[in-house]
Amino acid sequence: MNRRPLRRCGATAALSVALLLSSCTGSSMSAGGAAGSGGLGDPLFPALGNGGFEVRHYGLDLDYDVRHKQLTATAEITARAKQDLSSFKLDLQGLRVSAVRVDGQDADFSRKGHKLTVRPADGIRKGAEFRTTVDYGGTPEEMTDADGSTEGWVTTPDGAFVSGEPAGSMTWFPGNNHPDDKATYDFTITVPRRYTAVANGELRSQKVSGGKTTFEWHNPQPMATYLATATIGKFDVQTSRTPDGLPLYVAVDPAEAKASKKPLERLPEIITWESGLFGKYPFSSAGAIVDHTPPRIDWLALESQTKPVYAGAPDTVTVVHEMAHQWFGDSVTPKTWKDTWLSEGFATYAEWLWEEHEGGKTPQQQFDALYKDEKDEADSKRDEAEDESEAEDAKERWAFPPGDPAKAENVTGTPVYERGAMVLQQLRKAVGDKAFFRILKEWPAKYRHSNADSQEFIAFCQARTDVDLTDLFDDWLYGKGKPDWEY
Repeated sequence: MNRRPLRRCGATAALSVALLLSSCTGSSMSAGGAAGSGGLGDPLFPALGNGGFEVRHYGLDLDYDVRHKQLTATAEITARAKQDLSSFKLDLQGLRVSAVRVDGQDADFSRKGHKLTVRPADGIRKGAEFRTTVDYGGTPEEMTDADGSTEGWVTTPDGAFVSGEPAGSMTWFPGNNHPDDKATYDFTITVPRRYTAVANGELRSQKVSGGKTTFEWHNPQPMATYLATATIGKFDVQTSRTPDGLPLYVAVDPAEAKASKKPLERLPEIITWESGLFGKYPFSSAGAIVDHTPPRIDWLALESQTKPVYAGAPDTVTVVHEMAHQWFGDSVTPKTWKDTWLSEGFATYAEWLWEEHEGGKTPQQQFDALYKDEKDEADSKRDEAEDESEAEDAKERWAFPPGDPAKAENVTGTPVYERGAMVLQQLRKAVGDKAFFRILKEWPAKYRHSNADSQEFIAFCQARTDVDLTDLFDDWLYGKGKPDWEY
């Protein structure tokens, strides 16, 4: 996500922050077993996600009436039980559930807050694979995050802008809404005939019938729920391939086409450049979705897997940032929201490397300017209000350590981005360029399509150098306030 400086990426039905922060369920068995927990104990969002099972695959069948803003949907969720289950929970905010079936049998269900509790007719044995089908519908709701930003299913004049960080996916499909449970996806999305529905992965078919168009998308690599999208609108669509043959699908709202043209033309170049730094591109396709969003969307972009969604025309550096996330965040996904710096710090550092590549400041010069709380010389003529904003940004930079955001509203705060990138620059100085750029390739290769946390990253780096990195990470990743030393 990009928040510039890094800021992100007013709701009609806001999600209760208190609910999110408050501290499920093959082969059948007799009605024994235990209830799957409603929450995974995430340090920042403890009520997100659910225990007792892990999802293997989501099959989402969505029919959206753009004019009346009505969604009619069925979710088929294939999962494996991690314990004997008498019941289990799914995350779903709003919408009406009309029926739930487990392995084809009707199941009892109930709702409380954003939890859908399912009670199968028979219990589920540990290790069994089971299929849960949920029929649901209604008017999807936006969400207001702890930091005041808007996410989820956001209505636009010609459809919906769909983004899910950190919790918004549950506004449009039931699931295990935590980054540590990744799964493959199939999307079948039906919209009025003149509209386009864009989701993750590759377009398998597009069929027109009875005044409607149905788009079938397949996402074959594991994906966290917050990275899923099903954005709908009247888009100009271009398909192509990179020089290496990677399929590209780019959908742009006509209102944003002119401003988006040059940055998106560089997408193949950016993918090639980042592949040289970070290793083989981790997915089977790439692209972009550029929508024309309401003014209340106060962030720039989200790194939706294979196709980042942009809330307006992006500049080139934003495309660099979101595409770097395909390695850092999408393929290697943080285990908890506390580890978000492993996603945003790397994507910000990719921006710094790109600026140097384009003949601008080096990463060390970027670091120095931030450490000294200096303004860019090009912005030296800002007015007084902008000067005050710059001072506030500098204050925010040292407000909390990137490895310990502590509060939900800090999950995408300035230190996660800027100081996260500064950690990487300090690491580079400590281990040297050869070891550092090996880390940039070997880290996403080792944890490809899986999850990792900060301690795993620290151990990974320490194993690749004789330099003791303890003080570096203690001070720069976890230390409070502005560190008083540089490595």
